[in-house]
Amino acid sequence: MDAEQKTQSSDNAQVKIPPPLCFAVFLGIGLFLQSDWINGQFGQIERLILGAILCAASIAVIAKEALSHGKSGSNVEPWKPTTLIISSGLYGYSRNPIYVGMITAYAGIALAAGSFGAIILLPFCILIIRYHVIAREEAYLEQKFGEEYLNYKQKVRRWI
Repeated sequence: MDAEQKTQSSDNAQVKIPPPLCFAVFLGIGLFLQSDWINGQFGQIERLILGAILCAASIAVIAKEALSHGKSGSNVEPWKPTTLIISSGLYGYSRNPIYVGMITAYAGIALAAGSFGAIILLPFCILIIRYHVIAREEAYLEQKFGEEYLNYKQKVRRWI
């Protein structure tokens, strides 16, 4: 590996766990352990509707913010280099709107499925995201962007 390849491979947050996979695994385990769906039941229509609304709104947020990364020329994947600090759109209110969207989508699916098991597992998933993904991202961004990122952190909350 030459020096340029080595620099490019180290110019990222060194995230080892793809966040969507983490959410999907925890949700899948929770649904499998206990849900209306795993028991072959449709569930209460009110829960299905509310869960679908939460999930759809969350997917819209995730898509909108992922597209903003593309339009700005930055990467959304935490294992690729970040080229700039995005502070517009929902990033003006949350440093992690895509993760907030993933949490809300997870909760919407768990609600629709009537899965108390998935809801119980959600905090553990959030802890993994917080300490094994966000912590690495924040350290990387502080090192790469310095004062610019520190100022952004002071103005914008991590979650909401």
